[in-house]
Amino acid sequence: MSSAVVCQGFRKRRMDQPHEPVFALIAGEISGDLLGGQLIVALRRRYPKARFVGVCGPRMLEAGCEALASIDALSVMGLAEVLPAIPRLLRLRSSLLKQLSALAPTAVIGIDAPDFNLGLERRLRQRGIPAVHLVSPTVWAWRQSRIKGIAKSVDLMLCLFDFETDIYHQHGVDAAYIGHPLADSLRDTPSRDAACAELGLKADQPVLAVLPGSRGGEVKYLAPTFAKTIALLCEQMPQLQCLTPLAKPGLRGALERAMAQYAPEADWRLLEGQSDMAMRAADAVLLASGTATLECLLLRRPMVVAYQGSALTAFVMLKLGLLKSQFVSLPNLLTGQATVPELLQGQATPEALAAACAKLLTDASARDAQT
Repeated sequence: MSSAVVCQGFRKRRMDQPHEPVFALIAGEISGDLLGGQLIVALRRRYPKARFVGVCGPRMLEAGCEALASIDALSVMGLAEVLPAIPRLLRLRSSLLKQLSALAPTAVIGIDAPDFNLGLERRLRQRGIPAVHLVSPTVWAWRQSRIKGIAKSVDLMLCLFDFETDIYHQHGVDAAYIGHPLADSLRDTPSRDAACAELGLKADQPVLAVLPGSRGGEVKYLAPTFAKTIALLCEQMPQLQCLTPLAKPGLRGALERAMAQYAPEADWRLLEGQSDMAMRAADAVLLASGTATLECLLLRRPMVVAYQGSALTAFVMLKLGLLKSQFVSLPNLLTGQATVPELLQGQATPEALAAACAKLLTDASARDAQT
């Protein structure tokens, strides 16, 4: 993510820059923290004396962002999962509104978390603070009517995928395509054997990387299902090696409980981070729908995508027809076809997931068809 590309929108909408500009960044989850950290690095090249404040995680802190709140405060997803957190989220938004209104930053940049950030951006914009949003909400998949609210909330939408800008331009919203930073960070040709050696795995035995998501709610639903899936696979392939890169330390407990309860005999180890290394070592990847599917695609690893949430979330999204897109995973959205298996909600049974993974682990032609 070059500074020229990242700053494209700021050039289009020139502001009277103070001698030391202040940027407020509000990130909503681990992937947002990654984007925010890279955005800070790029903006600092353009504005060496800039100050950065906001809601951040370890990557943004490392890049020099002053924390107003932790990214963990916003890492919730799903209707039923969000409802209990609403009072806390409203208090956080009120606190940030007060702090940022007093600070009057050069611009506020919401990173993902649209249900939280767009409301905050709209209120700050009404106070004369330019608002930018990074990562377009999936308006092309569901709730396209949100664009009307987005138009009132942001001066500029920064899109990771080129097909998104046309939708905004059709509704009179300024939008710029900046690309996805993973396309730059994962350029090197992956070496499976080198990754196996680095992680202490046997390169002549099958390896399955298992990524149940970065949010507690995702892991709550997917960890038991994935553990049951691994138990079934190990019955078929006793030499199977499984590894899970933890998106954050707080997820370890839920994974360890699922492992102990449903797959106690599996050769399954947990890593602190290292998702790219785990994928490089893998013959196949079982993962939750999300940014990790794009990382997996860029590393040219075959995958099976799954997602499970609460019954309420599934009912609203699937039964009420709010989900307008044929696909949910980024590889399928980008190719426009069912390139990778997607198993959602009731379809994501251990038996179905095990069958899909087994095909990739044992059939070279099936792996080649994806990659």
